[in-house]
Amino acid sequence: MGDGPIPPDQLNVPSDDLGPLHRRDALQRLEAEQLDVLIIGGGVTGIGCALDAASRGLTVAAVEQRDLASGTSSRSSKLIHGGLRYLQQFQFGLVREALSERNLLITRIAPHLINKVDFLYPLRNLGERLYAGTGIALYDLMAVRGGNSLPRHRHLSRKQVHKKAPGLAGNAHRGAIVYSDAYVDDARYVVSVARTAAQYGASILTSTKVTGLISSGGRVCGALVKCLETGRELKVSCRTVVNATGVWSDDIENFVGEDSTRVRASKGIHLVIPRDRINLDTGLIFRTAESVLFIIPSGTHWIVGTTDTDWQLDRAHPAASKRDIDYLLTTLNRVVKNPVTTKDVVGVYAGLRPLLNGDATKTSKLSREHAVTTPAAGLVSISGGKYTTYRIMALDTIDAVGRDQGRNLSGSQTSELPLIGAQNYEQVHARAAEIALKSGVPLSGVNHLISRHGDRISEVLDLITADESLGTQIDPELPYLRAEVIHAVRFEAALHLEDVLTRRTRLSVETWDRGTNSALQVAQLMAGELGWDESQVRSEVEHYVKRVESERSSNSQLDDAGADASRIAVGDVRESFA
Repeated sequence: MGDGPIPPDQLNVPSDDLGPLHRRDALQRLEAEQLDVLIIGGGVTGIGCALDAASRGLTVAAVEQRDLASGTSSRSSKLIHGGLRYLQQFQFGLVREALSERNLLITRIAPHLINKVDFLYPLRNLGERLYAGTGIALYDLMAVRGGNSLPRHRHLSRKQVHKKAPGLAGNAHRGAIVYSDAYVDDARYVVSVARTAAQYGASILTSTKVTGLISSGGRVCGALVKCLETGRELKVSCRTVVNATGVWSDDIENFVGEDSTRVRASKGIHLVIPRDRINLDTGLIFRTAESVLFIIPSGTHWIVGTTDTDWQLDRAHPAASKRDIDYLLTTLNRVVKNPVTTKDVVGVYAGLRPLLNGDATKTSKLSREHAVTTPAAGLVSISGGKYTTYRIMALDTIDAVGRDQGRNLSGSQTSELPLIGAQNYEQVHARAAEIALKSGVPLSGVNHLISRHGDRISEVLDLITADESLGTQIDPELPYLRAEVIHAVRFEAALHLEDVLTRRTRLSVETWDRGTNSALQVAQLMAGELGWDESQVRSEVEHYVKRVESERSSNSQLDDAGADASRIAVGDVRESFA
């Protein structure tokens, strides 16, 4: 293919569904073709690279050893933000860039997936009002220069704070500032980027592990790849390999003899708590001695986080210990009126930040900026960064691919490319009541689907039209519909039960049973799509239940070592042919 961008309707493989047929064809393509770019990593950065490369007209495949967004990209604080706290570290360039990207994502790229969220910043004295007020005013000023689409900050008196946040302890503030940022379902966002990349011809493959790199004439020219669903091994030929594996970056570089220690993993944990346990009308951000406490509204729940500690244990399944949970609850209870206990915690999740290594002894001091390097000819690595700036990271990476290949690539197109579901989102949203009336799905269900699928809501509604039983909820307390399980397999690359319960939905952290009560129902729905027999259904359910038990056990361990041992004991559902 040439170097210029190609409209999706002119591609040989314009389909944007990531179902079993896409997987079959993509595996054949890996074996048969020489690709321009092979991307390792199915998080937001790797999939962002796939979209950037494919939309420039390159032939590209992205391979991920587990599921889309199975690592850091589904375990974040769910914020699209400029990084207010990075102003304190004088990282003005990073903040300015992130705020510009925030506006672009809200207004053009993914308005259906990203929502405004207001935060209350409590003030404890006049000095802090001046200091914090200046910082937030600068944050807003930088946002305006980036085309800000969110409201400006406001100062609130003690009385106004009490009205807006009655659950906030009186001794925790002497007034506050309210400002706006944005919220996203991080895993859903990655799926949307992946489908958009497929629309431009990219092959997206999960359960596909790179076991080595191939070199010839002093240049990386391919990779050894293993399908973890079948055990099939492939030799993939390509012009350049992109290493977008986050906290695994150094491992990939080790394949070419690099003794790299560029990336350091920092663990951040989050608690999921029902909205009625904390009486606030808005989110909350509060400075602590170690980091920052966020209370983030997320549907019918709050997300409370986060920690920032060094992690050198299992990277696939980082575990939250009792110490981590107690730290967050203790910190939270210093600022709320009614104490929150472990009995109020519905779910817990932990993620790893891939920070650029440095001399700092604490991971909270390390940079959130990114670095693109070429550790060997034919191998380009992208390291560090933050979720909000994934598009810039991808742009810089594919620019480096062009340099590596000695090609004059066209410029990145992604600032102008709405993600799948975004193009006619506003029109579809305006017709929500009409759609509900015609489909028979309650308006609340239609709004839920629009917030997740945008103008592609018809893909789910068509399933319900064909089978009315798919219009019912998986769990009566949450809005996810049975049709979304079928959709996850046919369109969104879901291959295992945990893919649906933890990433295509959030049943694993939004239900008191952590999704175990829904496991059999969901597995049976998936079985019809993936050809599972009763034995496979039983195996998927048993593994998921054991996974939940191991997570609960890890949450009761006193330290990281104990938590890690409890979590890894159950293994990985994709390890059959590992």
